[in-house]
Amino acid sequence: MEVRSTYKYARISPFKAREVTREIQGLPVSAALDLLAFTPKKAAFLIAKTLKSAIANAENNANLKPDGLVVKEAIVGEGPTVKRIMARARGSASRILKRTSHIRIVLSDEIQIETRETRKAKREQEKKAAKKQGKSEAAEGARAVSEQTAAKAGRAAKARK
Repeated sequence: MEVRSTYKYARISPFKAREVTREIQGLPVSAALDLLAFTPKKAAFLIAKTLKSAIANAENNANLKPDGLVVKEAIVGEGPTVKRIMARARGSASRILKRTSHIRIVLSDEIQIETRETRKAKREQEKKAAKKQGKSEAAEGARAVSEQTAAKAGRAAKARK
């Protein structure tokens, strides 16, 4: 079952908030809260607030226990931008863009827990498999080349006779 929570019009740039949400995706709820508690960024506080709201929704609305919940997705969308003007030299002005974000967190109890370590191990296994496949292809290519040279040598020997 999926449970979601949305924080709209958060006064932070989506680019800055996405940096933090990438870290918590796929983590169990307890690990995500710990990571956010020790991240020294404004976005971490706002995302933690949204995550706690999603946990409360899961407990009260869906009767789920927070122990088995995993952050399925943490998405930061762009909200409306407030435009301001700052006075510049010689009577001109420049724009100041005050960006807002919509933070959406989806929790689930159905997916497997995939931590950074498991993702890293999976990537390393894929690299090893690719390297092994590349070596076997290179060996097959070398065999084919050696067979071709042997065939040429045999033809050259027949031509000499």
